[in-house]
Amino acid sequence: MGKDLILVSPLTCLERLLALMVRPDFWGIVAGSLGRILAGFFLGLVLGILIAAATARWQFLYPLFSLPMNIIRATPVASFAILALLFLSGPGFSIFIAFLMVLPLVWSNVHEGLTHLDPQLLEMARVFRLPRSAVLKQIIFPSTLPYLLSAVRVGLGFCWKAGVAGEVIAIPANAIGTQLYNAKVYLETGDLFAWTAVIILLSMALERCAVWLLDRGAKRLHLQKEGKGC
Repeated sequence: MGKDLILVSPLTCLERLLALMVRPDFWGIVAGSLGRILAGFFLGLVLGILIAAATARWQFLYPLFSLPMNIIRATPVASFAILALLFLSGPGFSIFIAFLMVLPLVWSNVHEGLTHLDPQLLEMARVFRLPRSAVLKQIIFPSTLPYLLSAVRVGLGFCWKAGVAGEVIAIPANAIGTQLYNAKVYLETGDLFAWTAVIILLSMALERCAVWLLDRGAKRLHLQKEGKGC
């Protein structure tokens, strides 16, 4: 187009990205956003697993949680962001938005995995009076791992994008979303595309790291089972 104010070339975007990476505050900004959004992700992950365990164990709890979870899942991020601004600001805002994005996803996937456990394996565990730790490690975790892996893979992308969008609205210090907002206000289109590239690259890296860690844990667990079997 020849008009960098509207749409920059890939070369210009790469140049701005390299220029940003040598800035002294670049990695602090990236670390700030990563810390807040990952905090919200892990809060949603842990609470989602706990609620899924409760709703799978006690069926009467399922209707109590399914309605609010479905409401959270169906409500647009912008609506939650506007409502959350009434009570939260700054760093806590993006944590809350990321938490809300991952909570219903983890709950529904893990609950599905727990309700589809092999009843024969559970009966065998009761007959042989296996300790709860062994049942958890040898039966429950391997059976629910594919569901958890799917939730982590999708949830990381959702909470990362929603968390950055929340930063654009709340404008906290040391945040990627704040840099996107400033680039838009000052018509720095090159920086806008460069920070967008940072978001995409970090999203891909986070997903790969999470999948690698879960796969590594599953393989180690499988090797332990084979060793005990031998």
